[in-house]
Amino acid sequence: MEKFLPFVICLSLLFLGSCYCSINVEQLRDKITYLPGQPANVEFNQYSGYVTVNEQAGRALFYWLIESPMSRNPEKRPLILWLNGGPGCSSVAYGAAEEIGPFHINSDGKTLYLNPYSWNNLANLLFLESPAGVGFSYTNTSSDLYNAGDQRTAEDTYQFLVKWFERFPQYKHREFYIAGESYAGHYVPQLSQLVYQRNKGIKNPIINFKGFMVGNAVTDDYHDYIGTFEYWWTHGLISDSTYKLLQITCDKGSSEHPSTDCTKALLLAEQEQGNIDPYSIYTRPCASTSSLRRNLRGHYPWMSRAYDPCTERYSEVYFNLPEVQKAFHANVTKVAYPWKTCSDIVGNYWADSPLSMLPIYQELISAGLRIWVFSGDTDSVVPVTATRYSIDALKLPTITNWYPWYDNKKVGGWSQVYKGLTLVTVTGAGHEVPLHRPRQAFILLRSFLENKPMPS
Repeated sequence: MEKFLPFVICLSLLFLGSCYCSINVEQLRDKITYLPGQPANVEFNQYSGYVTVNEQAGRALFYWLIESPMSRNPEKRPLILWLNGGPGCSSVAYGAAEEIGPFHINSDGKTLYLNPYSWNNLANLLFLESPAGVGFSYTNTSSDLYNAGDQRTAEDTYQFLVKWFERFPQYKHREFYIAGESYAGHYVPQLSQLVYQRNKGIKNPIINFKGFMVGNAVTDDYHDYIGTFEYWWTHGLISDSTYKLLQITCDKGSSEHPSTDCTKALLLAEQEQGNIDPYSIYTRPCASTSSLRRNLRGHYPWMSRAYDPCTERYSEVYFNLPEVQKAFHANVTKVAYPWKTCSDIVGNYWADSPLSMLPIYQELISAGLRIWVFSGDTDSVVPVTATRYSIDALKLPTITNWYPWYDNKKVGGWSQVYKGLTLVTVTGAGHEVPLHRPRQAFILLRSFLENKPMPS
């Protein structure tokens, strides 16, 4: 009977005057009927589940699709894949639950509230927990957890997309974009390159890739180091002597790992900065962050949502509830191995990480893809200065010089349009721009999708 169920539903829809009958058995299996603590009168469809990306190893990635509300014609809206970084951090925990998704988690860890600036008002959102071992995503080969890296992550994510579009054929040929932040500054360009290259020679590709957008993104080791140390010094976070020591001892990208002397200098800088939230230097931390610091490429375990810096704690409560895991069609976790916002194993044993994404930028800019880079200007981990140095290294001609953009007659940040790339800063935003400045991030997405400059 199961295989005939979609036809029964479609016939029913036809009697109701609808001809949108692309649902199939796999979609029915993945459809979320209701999330525990969900607000009433939700007008959009949600789906979640697993896509196996490697049969032999048993690697399967967990996704959460949140469509646009019915009143906004989801069938006409583009699709955005959102990736968080780390490496080893969950896009469900960060991107969906405290940044751009429609549901954010209350402090009780049990109930949800609506985000008025959810990006699903403009596009259908696909959140992916990647690589295997992050969040609900899993592998049956334990060694996979200790040798994850950029190359395999990109290939697995591409395989996910190929299979996911078969499961959701209504999204084939739909305008498709990739977005993310932090270490997704590696994930997003690498996946974009893979999709672009494998689409070559295909007139009407199933994955109708149009471009990508990254925020506070790890981009180029050399310029990330220079820009980060400069940000620390110019914002009064470190002493003159430590700034000079960092400039001398840190290899600035000549090696994938900081030298011993560089590590010592970084620890000294951390001590001088004190108990601040380095991902949002002007907002209070949830608790002491000193034991949670990572190197420049590391995890970002805590971020401050406006008025509440402890949202990650609420995620770890909510997504470990058995009834929530059941509603998500996720594997039920055990007390000894709970769902976590970031995987220490995956991040600490990362296998490969190219020093620079700039060659990929050059290739994709030449291909004519839409590329936007945004940066919250109160982040000291991947700061705006690092991003500006990286973009400057591309030596792109300027189309529109540096200008302030506005929201309700108030400066929301600054922007510069280059030939093939747009840079946008968001004033007062930390590492997770949509967390601190949700309205401005919504305006940013709207401008990106419309391919229009920021409002001036």
